[in-house]
Amino acid sequence: MKPAIVSTPPLAVLEHKELVANSLHPAWRAFIRYCAEMQHGEIEILKIQNGLPVIAEITRKKVKFTP
Repeated sequence: MKPAIVSTPPLAVLEHKELVANSLHPAWRAFIRYCAEMQHGEIEILKIQNGLPVIAEITRKKVKFTP
């Protein structure tokens, strides 16, 4: 069996991802972080003003009882 080859992305790709992440407005970063932390759920109403997320009026979290 051949050993698995693990490669790391080129430095330019990592720098590009960092540049994209840093170019997001803090409101979008906060919204994305909130979605990642929520893991499961629904955002029923999301208010956008001037192209930026402002407030999620109703958020429900779903709880899964099965794996």
